[in-house]
Amino acid sequence: MKKNIGITYIEILIVVVIVSILSLSAIPVVENTIKREKELELKRALRMIRTAIDEYKKAADQKLFEYDEDTYGYPPDLETLVKGVKTKNGKVLKFLRRIPKDPMTEDGEWGLRSYQDDFDSNVWGGENVYDVYSKSEEKALDGTHYNEW
Repeated sequence: MKKNIGITYIEILIVVVIVSILSLSAIPVVENTIKREKELELKRALRMIRTAIDEYKKAADQKLFEYDEDTYGYPPDLETLVKGVKTKNGKVLKFLRRIPKDPMTEDGEWGLRSYQDDFDSNVWGGENVYDVYSKSEEKALDGTHYNEW
């Protein structure tokens, strides 16, 4: 007599159910990991832009280049940080290689505040760039909103 060797339909079904349950339990972990990576990228981008704004302001305070007094020494826009400014000795002083993209909205648009705007204003006055923020309305893993960072 030959013994039937093989896998039954029930055994295959049980394996499929177990693998499905394991993969479904991994999805939230993967989603949180992706969100955490985007948050780190957002923090890096904001820090990079804010450092460039601070360096521009520091150079303006040291009178290394001519600037409009109405800007209070802050850059008139983000592009100025990339293009640079001509110093009094003729050198071009650049502060950023490129404007980083907002990883939460996945575009190059940042929310801007000028020195003359209210601290919590969402409308840029256009006089200068004092602060940047994400335009994303989503909540972060810590419960805060990205546009408050």
